[in-house]
Amino acid sequence: MLGLNPRDLRKAMKRLGIKVEEVQAIRVVIELEGGSRLVVEDPQVMVMRARGQPPMIYVVGEPVEEKPVEAGEGGGEGGVEISEEDVALVAEQAGVSLEEARRALEEAGGDIAEAILRLQRGR
Repeated sequence: MLGLNPRDLRKAMKRLGIKVEEVQAIRVVIELEGGSRLVVEDPQVMVMRARGQPPMIYVVGEPVEEKPVEAGEGGGEGGVEISEEDVALVAEQAGVSLEEARRALEEAGGDIAEAILRLQRGR
């Protein structure tokens, strides 16, 4: 955005009376019409709040389009492919076994953040 780094952007926003809050996100998913999704792994995310305006979410990262998985395609339950990397990440972040992490990922349709949140809420 106009060549500003995030630190300079926060300073500029503060001068304009806009509060900026950094969000520690693992993954950002934007669901598109037609079932595809834009996925940003390891994004830098900021929420900007100005009085009288709805919050603005600023996401920095490389989006990758994921096409919808047809029934019967891919691995795992319900056609969702779940990598061992994803299972290990969820297990580490949620402090659970690999089996519990895989089950949560299957229930969340492969959504890492959702799986972690489900496991953390279940405690």
